[in-house]
Amino acid sequence: MRGKSLAWAAAALCLAAGAAHAENPKLDAEIARLMALGKVPGVAVAVIENGKVAHVTTQGVRNEKGDPLNPQTVMYAASITKAVFAYYVMMLVDEGKLDLDTPIATYLPKPLPDYKAYADLAGDERWKKITPRILLSHSAGFPNFRWLNPDEKLDIKFEPGSRYAYAGEGINLMQFVIEQGLGVKVGEDMDRRLFKPLGMSRSGMVWRDDFAPDIADGREEGGKWQPHDDRSSVKAAGSLDTTIDDMGKLAAAMAGGWGLSPKARAEFTRGSLPIVSRSEFPTLSEETNPDNARIELAAGVGVVTFEGPQGRAFFKGGHNDITDNMMVCVEKRRRCVVILTNSGDGQRVFPSVVKAALGETGMPWAWEYSRLMPVEAP
Repeated sequence: MRGKSLAWAAAALCLAAGAAHAENPKLDAEIARLMALGKVPGVAVAVIENGKVAHVTTQGVRNEKGDPLNPQTVMYAASITKAVFAYYVMMLVDEGKLDLDTPIATYLPKPLPDYKAYADLAGDERWKKITPRILLSHSAGFPNFRWLNPDEKLDIKFEPGSRYAYAGEGINLMQFVIEQGLGVKVGEDMDRRLFKPLGMSRSGMVWRDDFAPDIADGREEGGKWQPHDDRSSVKAAGSLDTTIDDMGKLAAAMAGGWGLSPKARAEFTRGSLPIVSRSEFPTLSEETNPDNARIELAAGVGVVTFEGPQGRAFFKGGHNDITDNMMVCVEKRRRCVVILTNSGDGQRVFPSVVKAALGETGMPWAWEYSRLMPVEAP
């Protein structure tokens, strides 16, 4: 393991060395134009080329006072956390601590319904069919979150593994399995395995007081500002605070397969479950779109994969009322763009920013957003 750790450290140094960001005035001007048209207060973008950070830019403001957004401003990653957590899980798989296709019952010291947080599943034996892959491919049959049910109880709505239905509950259950079954504190382990080796000094799965001097608040679609949400507990489904500098480093690591064997890296973006749903939300809708098969839309491990004009690609978004983020990566030439915004409607600029940064990727925007408000190029 010592040799592997040294190799990872050397790779991290190479990633850092590749972070002498080139100027890209054309892209920066396009982002400024789109921000103005879309009325998005702040946008942070990192571009990855050949597995290295090629360009980082931040524009706009981070709060209602008008303080500038900068590359070290701490922003809420929202559900991009899920992809980061999934990459960490693949490290555990690589080391033989987990197997993607072994039922989670194998890892838990006692049956899942015996734990208070999952007592609602008592009497439904289908939980025993759930595996890490099923949880990370959003196919356990859970609602997105239990509190969305009228009775606010967790249930399984369809046969686990049979279809895709986005569920933060499944990602959080994967965290629970790791913590209970492996005796690992996920937040601390992600810091040790990912954030520190990659030099992500302003990233964490829980709030840190040293974030406070430079954080991004968020603005709702209607224009009302809300304070940054200081999350005090680790949630694999969405508690990551980070910066665009740090996310650029992480996206470069993901693009190049840092910290993983080639086999594990390939598994991360292998589309193991075809996605037939018309859109990602509402999560349990049974409405389908046969065109998904044309682009081979499928669930990987914590990410969604597709075939576009540049070949295999993957993506993960993150959204709430005051945050809209997107990461799109093209496997060929290990290219990515990460976009973080402090706006509930940052999606307005995503299609055009991704196209300006990477060219036409074929990104299935209509699936990712049931309501897309794009700002078109002139």
